[in-house]
Amino acid sequence: MTELVGRGVERVDGRAKVTGAARYAADNEVANPLHGFLVMSTIARGEVTQIDTGAALAHPGVVQVFTHTTMPRFRTVPGFPYNRTFIPIQDARIHHSGQPVAYVVAETLEQAQEAATLVKIRYRTEKPTARLEDAIDEAFLPDAFRERPNEVEHGDAEAAFAQADVRIQQTYTSPMQHHHPIEPHTTTAVWDDGGLTLYESAQGVMLTRMAVTNAFRDADGNAPDIRIISPYLGGGFGAKGPTYPHTLLTAAVARELGRPVKLVLSRAQMFTSTGHRAEYRHRIRLGATRRGELTALVDTSTAQVTRTDERVFNTSDSALNLYTCPNIHVRQMGVRLDLPTSSYMRSPETTAHFGLETALDELSYELGIDPVELRTRNHRTVIDPNTGEPYEKHLLECYRVAAEAFGWSRRNPEPGATRDGDEYVGWGMATETHTYSANPSQAQIVIGVNGRATVRAATQDIGTGTYTVLTQVAADGLGMPLGHVTTLLGDTAFPNASLSAASATMASVVGPVSDGAEQARKAVIELAVADPRSRLHGVPAENVIVENGHLFARGDRRRRDSYHAVMARHGGEIRVLGSKPNTGGHTFGAVFLEVRIRPRLGSIRVSRVVTAYDLGRVLNRRTAHGQVTGGVTWGIGFALLEQTMVDPNTARVADPSLSGYLVPVNADTPKLEVMFVDRPIGDSEALGARGFGETPGTGVPAAIGNAIYHATGRRLRDVPFTRDKLL
Repeated sequence: MTELVGRGVERVDGRAKVTGAARYAADNEVANPLHGFLVMSTIARGEVTQIDTGAALAHPGVVQVFTHTTMPRFRTVPGFPYNRTFIPIQDARIHHSGQPVAYVVAETLEQAQEAATLVKIRYRTEKPTARLEDAIDEAFLPDAFRERPNEVEHGDAEAAFAQADVRIQQTYTSPMQHHHPIEPHTTTAVWDDGGLTLYESAQGVMLTRMAVTNAFRDADGNAPDIRIISPYLGGGFGAKGPTYPHTLLTAAVARELGRPVKLVLSRAQMFTSTGHRAEYRHRIRLGATRRGELTALVDTSTAQVTRTDERVFNTSDSALNLYTCPNIHVRQMGVRLDLPTSSYMRSPETTAHFGLETALDELSYELGIDPVELRTRNHRTVIDPNTGEPYEKHLLECYRVAAEAFGWSRRNPEPGATRDGDEYVGWGMATETHTYSANPSQAQIVIGVNGRATVRAATQDIGTGTYTVLTQVAADGLGMPLGHVTTLLGDTAFPNASLSAASATMASVVGPVSDGAEQARKAVIELAVADPRSRLHGVPAENVIVENGHLFARGDRRRRDSYHAVMARHGGEIRVLGSKPNTGGHTFGAVFLEVRIRPRLGSIRVSRVVTAYDLGRVLNRRTAHGQVTGGVTWGIGFALLEQTMVDPNTARVADPSLSGYLVPVNADTPKLEVMFVDRPIGDSEALGARGFGETPGTGVPAAIGNAIYHATGRRLRDVPFTRDKLL
């Protein structure tokens, strides 16, 4: 075999991306396209009373302006994976500011954009509610979403908290935040012979097809043939997982006009059209013995939902699954606000995890126990519900190796006691954890007459390195050089495979690719040993090994053949379909970091980060390291910079641009040391790997806050930790 899996192989799609050969969704050229642009509501609650489209229709190049009186109707409102319970431009009702109220179509993008400014709209307005604090008394317990209840109890947490030797009771908050991938959301819709092709920036082409199929099903239940194509994404972070209104609307107007239509959302439109992380308030009560053993955990969160959609996306999984505690009560509440519908955002548990990991740090100081030791004393051995055996978990080793590399033992625990010149220096740590899914997937392996392989699967590469890892896995399983394998993704014409979300891609698709490669390798060996023209003729198939594209008889390497020769003599292709179901689980890690604070300015700088992770088998060290770099940077943004400001009177995003919404840049990214506990887990069909991508960063916000307390003695509980809060 080639032994490629585990190595830090460079990205196989890197050249295509840096040379511009990679075609992102809006790059696809179609014949005679029209261009669409959305007109968005300027109120947050009420209804449209009048729309004047006369000036827009008279503008040069404008083909049509669709409003709620002229937009084609959808027979049913799709459910998940469509992200709302209503489709805009179907009636006059306004549910949030920035809701689409008209769809302008023109010959050029510039003509559509200019015409959109000419649409005149009158509204009947109602007073909106935009902040949790303005309606916190109306909090309620939403129904279960995707079979996940919003209230879970083990034991009697209230009684245990009241009787605890030591108690911590605090509230932690985080604001609305947005994903902002560099590639905006875009749809190009092409109808041909009754079928629909969508060039879409999508994290899940199969889920997108499901949502669009539901929307276009007729009264008899029939739906058109629909193909979704999304080979490259310029990021997504969860924003491109669900299907949004612009996709359905673009498909509808393209069918109505009989021409392809391309729509690209503006950056400002993405603030209200593609989901966000909801504003969040988290009240935690911890009870413990004097030895630091948790006896009670009461976890009550309140998140923004809407009057039309009551889903809670920011779950308290770590409270339920991370530490040993006999009495736990988790309640995930919602407050209906007049804002856009929220959605999953990278590492959605981070909001709740921030509160838990900060509360544990507060408990450690109350008890006088080192924060690492406190977590170690409450380490939980998990029983896998699928096997009944202890879940393979090496979190304690993550603590140990990261703490040693960081030099944690040299830490002076006294807050405010460590300085370097005019800077306060603080050290903080937190556990990192994330749930990952494993979705039913398949992968096709084709060995061509030239002896080279093609992998096809309807999953996506969201920028995480999926092309590279799947190519490694296939090449390893086939015994081919990496350059002899081509991987094709992001097309519903390929075998069904997982969406790129919930850290599920590797856990779901690696197994099927490995299985397909094994089938294809065995099929080629069978051809060789059965062919009198092959030097391997008559060798038992189990005695043939494959390396670097060549087949050898075990023990006699003079008897050899090659993929190219075997397939050339065969004169046809070999096609196999790999499928290997897997189960989801949890990935764990630890982050230790240092902050430096200049007290006169209130400036905070993360100067050093050390991490360690248990992600099962490391499939590619380079791409895994990249995920950590991205996750840590994301966590710094969560803790220090990112917040979407909403006008409390109008429920309108105050500054819908990247000039006002701050994200980390290179200067904010510190020195980073990354370590992996590289141990394959026995029950993972993904060659022993766990899902990993969203784990790095989950503990970073709490670790930063904990380090700030260690540096200054000041506890900040509301992110982002801006200068005004510290001063």
